[in-house]
Amino acid sequence: MFMPRALKVKRPAEDRNHILKRSKGDVDQDQNNGEVGSTTHVHQGLTDCKVEDNTVKPGRDPVTEVKSPSQEDQECSSSGIEKVEDNTVKPGGDPDDVVKIPLQEEEQECSASGNEEEEEPVKSFKKNQRWAEPGEPICVMCGRYGEYICDSTDSDVCSLECKARHLAQMGFGTGAEIFHQKDTNKDKESHQDELTTSSTDAFEINYSYKEDLFISGLTDEQVQHIKQELGIETQGRDVRRPIIEFAHCGFPATLNANLKSASYDVPTPVQMQMLPVGLTGRDVITSADTGSGKTIAFLLPVVLRAIKEQTQRVGSPVALILTPTRELAIQIERQAKEVVIGLPNMRTALLVGGMPLPPQLHRLKHSIKIVIATPGRLIEILKQKAVKLDKVKIVVVDEVDTMLKMGFQQQVLEVLEHVPEVHQTLLASATIPTGTEELAARLVRDPIRIAVGEKNQPCANVRQILLWVEEPSKKKKLFEILNDNKLYQPPVVVFVDCKLGADLLCEAVVKVTGLNSVAIHSDKSQLERNRILKGLLEGDFEVVISTGVLGRGLDLANVRVVVNFDMPNTMDEYVHQVGRAGRLGHRGTAITFLNNNNKRLFSGVVNRVKPTGTILPPQLLNSPHLYEQQRREKQHGKFGPGDTLVNKNNLIDIIKKHDRRKK
Repeated sequence: MFMPRALKVKRPAEDRNHILKRSKGDVDQDQNNGEVGSTTHVHQGLTDCKVEDNTVKPGRDPVTEVKSPSQEDQECSSSGIEKVEDNTVKPGGDPDDVVKIPLQEEEQECSASGNEEEEEPVKSFKKNQRWAEPGEPICVMCGRYGEYICDSTDSDVCSLECKARHLAQMGFGTGAEIFHQKDTNKDKESHQDELTTSSTDAFEINYSYKEDLFISGLTDEQVQHIKQELGIETQGRDVRRPIIEFAHCGFPATLNANLKSASYDVPTPVQMQMLPVGLTGRDVITSADTGSGKTIAFLLPVVLRAIKEQTQRVGSPVALILTPTRELAIQIERQAKEVVIGLPNMRTALLVGGMPLPPQLHRLKHSIKIVIATPGRLIEILKQKAVKLDKVKIVVVDEVDTMLKMGFQQQVLEVLEHVPEVHQTLLASATIPTGTEELAARLVRDPIRIAVGEKNQPCANVRQILLWVEEPSKKKKLFEILNDNKLYQPPVVVFVDCKLGADLLCEAVVKVTGLNSVAIHSDKSQLERNRILKGLLEGDFEVVISTGVLGRGLDLANVRVVVNFDMPNTMDEYVHQVGRAGRLGHRGTAITFLNNNNKRLFSGVVNRVKPTGTILPPQLLNSPHLYEQQRREKQHGKFGPGDTLVNKNNLIDIIKKHDRRKK
């Protein structure tokens, strides 16, 4: 029923109202027979007080559980219950006579017991649980220390009370019956998992994708027309036809119910094409607009692949998902938990930096099917041999263009060295430049390439506004936007290029506009970053000033306005940051400040933004830097990528390169 986080197995008391009455004759009989028994307190109606049966060693009087007065006062006062005096029956005496055992005697008894340690019962009520320390798991219901893991939903809970409320909230009944059940240890838990798996419909475990009759009945012309209307382009051998609705995949009933509960009613274009390809075991390289639903497109093949693996060793996952940022990993795990509710033995593990390592290591001591990780923390755990990737059947690399850059490339390749050579690989991103795609092609075998929408272009649902603003006037222009009733739609995400700039700009926004603002960047603790992200999603903040930590992959569903206070360093990053404003078909607005400090990107801005119909500033269109970049591009196209036109401007550079090659 529960999986405790601590290394010691937790179990509940036999019964919270357990009462054992013993008469005087019973005590005398026990002494005559040389038997040693124990009596317990009579706690009638005091369900909140902690009750334990303590065995007395031979030669001692039968006693009840003994507490010091101060301990008893604190415990009863915290529960709002009157203090009950701890009484002990004297051997051969009247039951009404009592003796009190001093605290020193109790300590002697505890020390004599050696290593025999009483197991702490599972807490019944949330008020008996402490509040979480920074970095510790948090109860999904009340925010206290999430000491236990609910086996039905794989969520963190603090007590039986919160588990019951959580199960009722998730549609598993009232949850009241769990107070009358005994918690199980690890052996019983494993046995229960086996029974659950064996009782699960064999169709769910032996699932394999079969093309729906409706899809098979379409002509090639109809399929091509559908793909053209949806903006789907595919390359590769034996590409599966796209589905029209989730029912065409023939998912197990439990998975279908989870998709509906999570509001995944109709598949997006990238899901329509990627699901049938991924479910048949093919390697995939996918490029699709920001907010197009790529996460569910690769999660469902991962989940169905993991279901097939019934027997699983501890610390040996079946699926591995790699992401560049902690926030993105947390989001993917949250979506994965929504999908796997009620599926047998489907547990996930989140392995990211910035959070305490011991809870993550303890999580791996259970049977984990799916690992969502950032490369750095995963390598750290691999070196400790706390996880093995030799059983991995499917690997996902999200935001692959970032993951294969110099910062992450070596780490990703090091992780993949621990993965079996034969496995399925899914690569996804909104932008995959030509150079990155060539490198990504080395990680896959006979892949199918899927492109949805304009490749490497900003999301079509986002209205782009480019403003020419000199550096000293940026703050004033931002304040004007935040005071404009037509443009200001909270929450607003403002992207800057440095951490100090985020903090200073946040202070200025609060001082000038009085809006509830907060800054987020990599110098803040992971706990603080999680709090800010949660507050952003729940509408607690009106303005969030961010560096690139919020720029990729995050589903900021309630954000309608993004301001690029500082132009990103690359056009790919621009595409990702702009995409935070238009998620899953919603309309959004992205406002970008531009000046001569960004002259290196002028040509890229014109090539990517102008085709969308966005009006560009005249200062940009008339810039001599733009003319020079366009002239070089024409020369590059005329002479080919391998040729270089020698002129007075680049002659010195060519000579220097030649000298370096000779050395």
